Amino acid sequence: MKKIPKISEAELEIMKALWSKAPQTANEIIKDLEGKMDWSPKTIRTLINRLVQKEAISAHQEIGKMYTYNPLVSQDHYLQVETKSFLKRFYGAALKPLLVNFLKEEKLSQEEINELKRILDDKSEAERRKER
Repeated sequence: MKKIPKISEAELEIMKALWSKAPQTANEIIKDLEGKMDWSPKTIRTLINRLVQKEAISAHQEIGKMYTYNPLVSQDHYLQVETKSFLKRFYGAALKPLLVNFLKEEKLSQEEINELKRILDDKSEAERRKER
């Protein structure tokens, strides 16, 4: 799979807008972000252009000078890569210390606990099947 380009925190806001709805024009992205970010339209256009240059989003010229933008990186793939990077930097790629720390500090509802149990049970069953 193609390597994900380095996306800054500001560029990530553009990506989130496109992940929620694509394709979008620059004006639509600007409108989407105007209530969330205190950025000028020029700043948003600069971030869009950077993402195009990084090949994180595509630009398709429509009628006249109007362009529409689509993400080339899926949200799931981005989250997967960033999660692995985070684990490697802070926990030496070990998942257990992260989970233990999280579970000790975080208040979880019974529904969330049941969901975590289900995920772990599914993972355990999948590992048992691999061993056979």
